Amino acid sequence: MAEHRRGGRVVVVACDKFKGSLTAREVDEAVAAGIRTASPETEVRIVPIADGGDGTVAALAGAGFDLVPVTVAGPTLEPVAAHYAVRGDLAVVELADTCGLLRLPEGRLAPLTASSRGLGEAVLAAVDGGARTVVLGLGGSASTDGGAGMLRALGVRLLDASGAELAEGGGALQHLARVDLDGLDPRLRETEIVVACDVDNPLLGPRGAVATFSAQKGAGPEEQAILEASLTTYASLVSAVLDRAAPADTPGAGAAGGVGFAALAVLGGRVERGVDLLVDLVGFREALDGADLVVTGEGSFDHQTLSGKAPLGVLEAARRQGVPAVVVCGRTTLSPAEAEHAGAAAVHALTDLEPDPKRCMTNAAELLSQLGGGLV
Repeated sequence: MAEHRRGGRVVVVACDKFKGSLTAREVDEAVAAGIRTASPETEVRIVPIADGGDGTVAALAGAGFDLVPVTVAGPTLEPVAAHYAVRGDLAVVELADTCGLLRLPEGRLAPLTASSRGLGEAVLAAVDGGARTVVLGLGGSASTDGGAGMLRALGVRLLDASGAELAEGGGALQHLARVDLDGLDPRLRETEIVVACDVDNPLLGPRGAVATFSAQKGAGPEEQAILEASLTTYASLVSAVLDRAAPADTPGAGAAGGVGFAALAVLGGRVERGVDLLVDLVGFREALDGADLVVTGEGSFDHQTLSGKAPLGVLEAARRQGVPAVVVCGRTTLSPAEAEHAGAAAVHALTDLEPDPKRCMTNAAELLSQLGGGLV
């Protein structure tokens, strides 16, 4: 272990958001405040972290990336003011910030008509700005359109049997007769596309985008049947125009309502686990040099965390470098054995201090500071 620059301990704080309560940065600052109050000699290093879902661009901004404002189509095509993150010729575009569930007007779900067009518009803006590598942070999507909206923003035409352009949204794909790739922006052939996501679902079938994720976007059984049939037609016609089998079965193709499929099949992208990529981009491994302890966490530390959420990536990276790590969270449903297997030396939940969940959310910052103070 490297020598410390100061006499005290070194603690790295790298937490994800507490959804509905605090942003990742606010969580980190609350924990750090508690540590500093209890142990002023301790050096605290804050590293914003995310897994490709909502909060990714904000995490990168905290890690030194520049934010570029962009106005794009929201999930129901209303204009929204968003940002993408850039460092050199690398750009990171976050679906949740452009056309995700958080961008639905008044939270009204639109399972058949929501579109991923805004993501494509942000990608185009990044390429216009000189990006040679574009990372797509997929998570929190409002649409199940197979990435069709994204592709249309990039120049692809989707036509019905009469040659007319389809309406936006996954439901309209049931009328798709032809996919025309001739207008796809040629610069994308020279652009590296990386799909950052935390799911391994295929596009279709019992583990596909519709079966797994569409209900949370408002799709009932009837809408699900329409969407599954629509995406099946879409995948078949994409394969036909490519003259090869499109990667509908590839893990990650079902990410973000099928945006992963479009990125892989048409844009030639590759999938990386979001948190692994983000851990590298925010400089987390460098921050571990000389550290005595890592603190990570999120609102709910549960089995979804173990599927590849941000705290799991932090725990894994800390374990690889031999630094002990603990978890702070709003609540946990994992057994001590499961937490230990994930790499957590201990788990500290707000519910340990305040059993009322509503008070935990309301007073999360204060409670996190108390937890932080007890770590040193």
